[in-house]
Amino acid sequence: MVTDDGFDEQIHAPTRLRICGLLRPVDSAEFSTLRSALGLSEANLSKTLRSLTEIGYVTVSKASSASRGDLRRTTAVALTPAGRRAFDGHVTALRRIADGLVD
Repeated sequence: MVTDDGFDEQIHAPTRLRICGLLRPVDSAEFSTLRSALGLSEANLSKTLRSLTEIGYVTVSKASSASRGDLRRTTAVALTPAGRRAFDGHVTALRRIADGLVD
C-alpha cells in the first residue's frame, strides 16, 4: 500500500528496502552479488525477489555467462521503472518523517 506522501509498505520491510537501495544506482546486479552484500541465503533472497517481482518493482533475468566455461547461467536483478519511482517516493517520505514534516 502506497500512501499519498509516497510511503510504500511494500518496500518498507528491511530486506526489501535494502534490495531496492542496492539496485537503485545501478542498471542491474547479479543475484550472487546481492546475496553476499545482504548476507542472505539463496532461498531467502529468492523469496524476497519473487515478492518484489509480483508487485512489479523488480525484474529477474537469467543469461549465459560469457566469462564462464560451463553451462551455468547468471541471474541479473533490476528495478523496474515502477520500482524506481516507488523507491524514490518512499525515500522522500522517510526523509519527510525524519525531518518532522508530517502531520
